Amino acid sequence: MASMRALGSTAALGRADQILWNPLNLNKLAASTAASRSSTRPTSPSLQVVSLFGFKKKAAPPPPPPKSKAKAAAAPATEELAKWYGPDRRIFLPEGLLDRDDIPEYLNGEVPGDYGYDPFGLGRKPENFDKYQAYELIHARWAMLGAAGFIIPEAFNKFGAYCGPEAVWFKTGALLLDGGTLSYFGASIPINLIAAVVAEVVLVGGAEYYRATNGLNFDDKLHPGGPFDPLGLAKDPDQFALLKVKEIKNGRLAMFSMLGFFLQAYVTGEGPVENLAAHLSDPFGNNILTVLGGSLERAPTL
Repeated sequence: MASMRALGSTAALGRADQILWNPLNLNKLAASTAASRSSTRPTSPSLQVVSLFGFKKKAAPPPPPPKSKAKAAAAPATEELAKWYGPDRRIFLPEGLLDRDDIPEYLNGEVPGDYGYDPFGLGRKPENFDKYQAYELIHARWAMLGAAGFIIPEAFNKFGAYCGPEAVWFKTGALLLDGGTLSYFGASIPINLIAAVVAEVVLVGGAEYYRATNGLNFDDKLHPGGPFDPLGLAKDPDQFALLKVKEIKNGRLAMFSMLGFFLQAYVTGEGPVENLAAHLSDPFGNNILTVLGGSLERAPTL
C-alpha cells in the first residue's frame, strides 16, 4: 500500500508539474525565462531606425587578392630573338641599375623596341599604347626618309655630282620658295613648290589613308608586308621580327639626327655633311665645345 501511495503521489506531482508549466524545476524555469526575455527584448530606437531604412552596417568585404603582374610575353624560340623580345630582353639600363620588377606591367616585351622605358606612363591604357606606338613608328619612318634627303644630295654635290648650286636642305627649300626648280646630276627637274606639295599630299597622303583605314585588309597595319615588301625580306617570321626591331631602332636614331640637323643649321648656317667634313679635318678645332665657346667663326643664316 505504501508503494502504491508513493506512485500515486508521484503521478499527481507529474500532472501538477505539467499543468503549472513545470514550476517545480525552478532552475530550468529561470533559465528558459531569461532566454525568452533576451530573445523578445525590444531593440533600441536607433537600431529600429537602422533596420527600418536598411542602413544596417554590412560586413566588410574580403580584401581583394593581390594584383598579379601582367602576363609576360613568352620567351622567344631563338637566342637572337630573346635579346629583343620576352621577359629576358635588353632593357634601357643594365641589370644592376634597374630591377625588372620596376618596369611597367604593360611593357612585357611583346612589341619591337620595348626596352621597358615609359617614364610618363603614356602607354598605361591599351588604346593609348597602340596609338603612341603607331605615332612613333610613323614619325620614325618620316625621319629616316628626311635624314636621307638631308645627307645624300649634299654629299653628292660635295664630291662631284651636281645637285644644284647648293644642295643643302634648307637652301633647296628656299630655292623652291623663290620659284626655282631642282637639279640633280646636271639634269633640271621641272617641278616647283606647288607641284612638289601636291605630289606629296596625293602619294604619301593616299598611302597613309589606306594604312590608317586598313583599306587593303592587312593583319598588321603598322607592318603590313605583302606589296610593301617587294624583296620578300619578311617571309621568315623570325627574320621579320628582327627587322621590326632594326626599323624602330634606326628610326629613333633618325629622329634624334633630324633634331641635330635643325640645331646645327641654326648655329653654323651649314648642312650636316659640311659640318662633318669640318669636324673630321680638325676634330679639336671644330666640335660642339668650340661652337658653344664661340671660338669658331659661324654665321647662322637661315
